Amino acid sequence: MKVIAVLNQKGGAGKTTLATHLATALRLTGHTVLLIDSDPQGSARDWAAVRDDHPLSVVGMDRPTIERDLKSIAPVDFVIIDGAPQAADLAVSAIKASDFILIPVQPSPYDIWATSDLVELVKQRIEITDGKLQAVFVVSRAITGTNIGKEISGILAGYELPVLETKIHQRVDYPGTAATGSTILEDFPKSEGAKEVLELTNEILSLMSK
Repeated sequence: MKVIAVLNQKGGAGKTTLATHLATALRLTGHTVLLIDSDPQGSARDWAAVRDDHPLSVVGMDRPTIERDLKSIAPVDFVIIDGAPQAADLAVSAIKASDFILIPVQPSPYDIWATSDLVELVKQRIEITDGKLQAVFVVSRAITGTNIGKEISGILAGYELPVLETKIHQRVDYPGTAATGSTILEDFPKSEGAKEVLELTNEILSLMSK
C-alpha cells in the first residue's frame, strides 16, 4: 500500500481538486484506492456525498493520528490524503503516514513563501527516513500564457525539492465537475484537463517506481 499526501497549509492551492482527480485517475487505471479527507471542513467528503453510491471510497481522518489510523484500514493499492490547511499537527501526521508528498503551489510569490514551513517539516522527515520519503512540488491553478507560470519552477528550485514537469491549469471544468461529485476524467475524458491529470499521475507513478 502506497500513501500519497497532497499538502499545502495555505488554503486555495487546489489540494482537494488534485486529490480527487489523482485518486480517480488511479481508480480508472485499475488500482484500488482510498481517499482520506483530513480537512475538518470535509470538502472531499462533501464532493463524494453529492453522488449516491460514489465509485471512490472516501473517509474522514481529521485528527493528528493518521499514521496510526491507517493501520486499521483494509489494504488498498493507494491511499490519497487530502491535506488540511493551516493545521500543523495534521500536516505532521500526514507526512509521517506517507510515502510521497505532493505540494501544490499557485504561481504566486505569496504562495511560494507560504510553503516554507511545510517544506521544513517535509525535509526533516526525509532526513529521518534516510530519503525514503519522496516529496515534489506541482504548479497548480496556472494560467495559460502568463510569464509567472513559466518562472515559478525556477523560484521553487530554491527549496531544493523537485518540481514536476506537469502543470495543472486553472479551468472552469474543475469546479464544474466537482459540483456533481465527478471529475473531468469522467465527464470530459478527451479534454486538455483530463490529459494533464493523467500526465501528472503517470509522472508521480514513474517517480515512485524508482
